[in-house]
Amino acid sequence: MTGVRVAGVGLTHFGEHPERTGRDLFAEASERAFADAGVPREDIEQLNYGNFMGALSEHQGHQGPLMAEAAGLNAPATRYESACASSGVAVREAVKDLRNGEADAVLVGGAERMNNLGTAGSTEGLAIAADDLYEVRAGMTFPAAYALMARAYFDQYGGTQEDLAEIAVKNHDNALGNEYAQYQSAITVEDALDAPTIAEPLGLFDACPITDGASAAVLVSEEYAEANELDAPVAVTGTGQGGDKMALQDREFLARTPAAERAAEEAYADAGIDTNDVAVAEVHDCFTIAEVLALEALDFYAPGEAIGAAARGETTRDGDRPINLSGGLKAKGHPVGATGTSQVVEMTRLLRGDHPNSDAVGGKVGVTHNAGGTVASTTVHVLEVDV
Repeated sequence: MTGVRVAGVGLTHFGEHPERTGRDLFAEASERAFADAGVPREDIEQLNYGNFMGALSEHQGHQGPLMAEAAGLNAPATRYESACASSGVAVREAVKDLRNGEADAVLVGGAERMNNLGTAGSTEGLAIAADDLYEVRAGMTFPAAYALMARAYFDQYGGTQEDLAEIAVKNHDNALGNEYAQYQSAITVEDALDAPTIAEPLGLFDACPITDGASAAVLVSEEYAEANELDAPVAVTGTGQGGDKMALQDREFLARTPAAERAAEEAYADAGIDTNDVAVAEVHDCFTIAEVLALEALDFYAPGEAIGAAARGETTRDGDRPINLSGGLKAKGHPVGATGTSQVVEMTRLLRGDHPNSDAVGGKVGVTHNAGGTVASTTVHVLEVDV
């Protein structure tokens, strides 16, 4: 079984692009990935593409071949949908195909166009990642769902809105130098606490924004990288995926995310590492409480101990294990179908040294954590540099 290398990566700016189409955004991200990789398009054997709500936002299904054309490819293309974990799953499937010899070079990525729908339309579109029969029809939105998870966490382990505010402040600080981030502006704890409440205990700054954008990465087999003398120092050495019941009321836990726990355990075993080896992580902080839940699912903290990590300085850029040096979903943005691959893009840049926050990385192993819905779907990937 061959290893998998990240030959090149590309992003668009994450933000508001209501006049741009999804194919336009993906063409830009893939062009940057090919330029970074130095891999000719004719060598790409398949496209794995993540998208969640294009059928609603652009009235466009069957997006795989459309995006292959946008990327300048003449290759089979498949769209992957797993809510916010869509392109995380696309990455995982690409890694599996490369390892087992199904392909030697794959373009993987994703895109989402959301701002053209407006706030109400985007909220309605995102809601279909929940259980329509038992959650959406009862008025459930994702801010409300994560508020329930936050309250359950506070009830079981303790914690305050100030603890969550510290996470928002940290991630906004991390986004300041990231040219691709939607919000490149600092906030204070007071800003977060004074912001309007969206679903108690979550305020406006506890939530990620509505985002348009695209991401792409060229993944290749170890043999292809060697034969073509590619400069590809970052490898994907571990991959895992987990699932859970769709609706919150059917879950055994509200203050834990077992799908992510299982994905992390699988990815660590696959890579032959443990949590002590991980120097840096990009986690799915669609809401500030989601970062807390992710850190515990990844076994960086025992249950109930991650809530104060940002306030204690443990997960800041100067901390022992920086989290979301890209700015995370919270400040970099969350174009749903693009997010999973975007995390891999950012981790690649962080590990190989060309990210504005690479100087904060104190090791060679990074982890990405991408979650769908209220963490009913999760992928975790381990990336290592110079292995």
